[in-house]
Amino acid sequence: MRFNPTTNSLKCDFCGGVEKIELKEGRVEAYPLESGLRLIDNKRIDSREVKCIRCGASFSLDYDMVSSNCPYCTTPAITEFVKPIKPNSLIPFAITPKEAQSRFKSWVGSLWFAPTRLKEFVDGNKKLTALYLPYWAFNANAYTRYRGERGDIYFVTVQRRVIVNGREQIVYEQEPRIRWTPVSGEVSNSFRDLEVSATKRLPVGLLESLSPWNVKNLIPFDVKYLLGFVSREYTIELRDGFMRAKLIMERVIDRTIRRDIGGDQQQIHYRDINYSDEEYKNVLFPVYTADFKWKGEDYIYLINGQSGKVVGERPYSILKITLLVIVIVTILAIAIYIDSHR
Repeated sequence: MRFNPTTNSLKCDFCGGVEKIELKEGRVEAYPLESGLRLIDNKRIDSREVKCIRCGASFSLDYDMVSSNCPYCTTPAITEFVKPIKPNSLIPFAITPKEAQSRFKSWVGSLWFAPTRLKEFVDGNKKLTALYLPYWAFNANAYTRYRGERGDIYFVTVQRRVIVNGREQIVYEQEPRIRWTPVSGEVSNSFRDLEVSATKRLPVGLLESLSPWNVKNLIPFDVKYLLGFVSREYTIELRDGFMRAKLIMERVIDRTIRRDIGGDQQQIHYRDINYSDEEYKNVLFPVYTADFKWKGEDYIYLINGQSGKVVGERPYSILKITLLVIVIVTILAIAIYIDSHR
């Protein structure tokens, strides 16, 4: 049986039988960051050996892969999590592969100057890969003291000499100036479920551009949701994930400081951030992926399995751009020719 996003239940590929997944009771917990940082990962594995429960074939999974499908009979296969921090929650797939394919096709169709091969790639209904990817979700409070300067724009009247119709004239103009005033203060920020990618398998920036995730839909982890899907464990450790989260928090804190300073412009010379109540969750988010090769480059596309949002780096067809330039130049040349022969 494998998880079916349409019915939010397990469905048998052969008889069509359906088994409802009973939602586990209890809320999704966040754990103190300090306790997670003390957990040490002593296990190092290169791959995982799995035996199919249907055809009996043995095959290997990648070192960070927890679930997949048998390469011989496509039966769902699941092994154990080996990392010291196990996922305690996930967001199930909400859109089907067919819906994801449709959204991907529409997104590609909206791209200007995309290579024809990219559209043929999508029209060919290349199967998307559906997988659960690990993320860290952090809670934290931040108290910040800062010093800086507030800039207020004012105008002064200045005299200028200009040439008008060959004659020198004096004109008066309003010229902007900035009055800088030293400021200091303190601000507070509260962060809840700030998610950052926890896998090195895909570009971190691309994964984080899949946001926002509706984390209110997080449910307690149940391995049944992984049946039929690829799922991976984290390869970005908790400490590194929190450092990434702090960079994101700092950008938010800077915006808060600038609002607190006020004025037309702001300068931040010093800030001292104190974090407290840091907590974490290890969560799995649903993602569809596709990759496209063009001119020796790999282009990766991701689809948010909850919202359907599509992100990716797009290739450009130089031929199409060149043809457009030729058409524009030709039209301009014809227009100039007609105008000069009137």
